[in-house]
Amino acid sequence: MSITRRSTLQGIAALGSLAVAGRAGAQAKYPSRKISVIIPTGQGGGAERLARPFAAQWSKVLGQPFEFEFHPGAAGQVGYTLFVQKRERDGHSMLFGNMGPEMIMYALQKPAYKFPDDYVYFCGTDADDSCVFVRKDSPFKKLEEVVDAAKKRPLNTATSRIPHPASIGILELGRQTNSRFNLIPFGGGNPTQVAVLSGETDIGVLPITGVVRLGDKFRVLGVFNKENIFAEETANAPTVNKALGTKIPDLQSTRSWAIHSEFIAKNPEAFAMLERTAKQVMSDKAFRETAAKGGEAVKSFKYYSRQECTEYAQSMIKLAEEFRPVLTAKRKK
Repeated sequence: MSITRRSTLQGIAALGSLAVAGRAGAQAKYPSRKISVIIPTGQGGGAERLARPFAAQWSKVLGQPFEFEFHPGAAGQVGYTLFVQKRERDGHSMLFGNMGPEMIMYALQKPAYKFPDDYVYFCGTDADDSCVFVRKDSPFKKLEEVVDAAKKRPLNTATSRIPHPASIGILELGRQTNSRFNLIPFGGGNPTQVAVLSGETDIGVLPITGVVRLGDKFRVLGVFNKENIFAEETANAPTVNKALGTKIPDLQSTRSWAIHSEFIAKNPEAFAMLERTAKQVMSDKAFRETAAKGGEAVKSFKYYSRQECTEYAQSMIKLAEEFRPVLTAKRKK
């Protein structure tokens, strides 16, 4: 049988069509390999305790495992810069961050990446109110006693990082009550708790769930919100505004999954699947039970959609700009 030029061209065209179809099929299967997650804080903290049980359930739906990298530094900027500038934007790289402090960092430090141009939060997991706390044997029994003492001398105050809702809370408390608080950042929730527990600092400010988790060691004196949802676990600790007559905004942290914006633009169907399955995990009984066994306060769990995450992130930017003078002022020792 003779091979004509026409038949040869037809064969080449057919092979080309099969190659294109093969690539399309490969692209349609997402995810096709493990998902690498950057956490922009240290290992062993609240972000890891929440991300791991979430990923354990999510991987069952997605059919791929998750692996975690921890890159603390510069109030989260190190991890975000690595994620945006060094990780592939094909949906197999994600970030699990704390939107509150990390968007405040973004507004104050103006890093070399853009939100939401470079990345998008799409599944918020919790609402973690900021609080003022002391060790159990502290001489401070009430928030009023803390303020009275801080009017006489600056109180050393442990915080996980300066750009943080809890830091805004205590500095604004000082401004409104003419008291003085010397913020000392310890680079994470665990070292902040250790500083308070050891007596290295007079008081501490952190998201409340981590403090409640070690409730036998600490006493919560006040919550920066209109309501204390952990009243039962904190001996009915009051809200700061109710105790002192201040007018401080609600200050909470919210952890969330994030992914590159470029992936969303190029793969809308795959991203829609991620949104849908992540929301399913939030209501999954196994996830909540596993997280609770790990010490997480399930009472704080709350799902935030992409739109709600974006609105929250933008509100944190606005809050950071509003309190920029307080956060960047030289603190007296």
